[in-house]
Amino acid sequence: MKPNTKFQTVDEYFTSLPSRSKKILKEVRKTIKQAVPKAEEVISYNMPAFKMNGILVWFAVHTEHVGFYPRPSAIFAFAKELEGYKMSKGAIQFPLDEPMPLKLISKIVKFRLKEDKK
Repeated sequence: MKPNTKFQTVDEYFTSLPSRSKKILKEVRKTIKQAVPKAEEVISYNMPAFKMNGILVWFAVHTEHVGFYPRPSAIFAFAKELEGYKMSKGAIQFPLDEPMPLKLISKIVKFRLKEDKK
């Protein structure tokens, strides 16, 4: 991915990725789509995101990990299940050299959908 590229679409973002990263991120994308089939895919903060009333989650590939950004409330709610992953207030890092926790990602996205409806 070229630095300073401004993406207009999620597909454009995916086109810029190396094949290994693209394959992994496609799994994450598919998992999120299955969890929230009516959500709209958008680019927000130059990252792929899924939106209903507001942004549900953002996700992006980095050199060593997939960054998953579900808002602090979701990280707090799933803190026990996220033990072992690097986290900050609003971000979770899923290492690229480990299987993606797709079931957990799905649960977090569904949690965010419930929050978004409030």
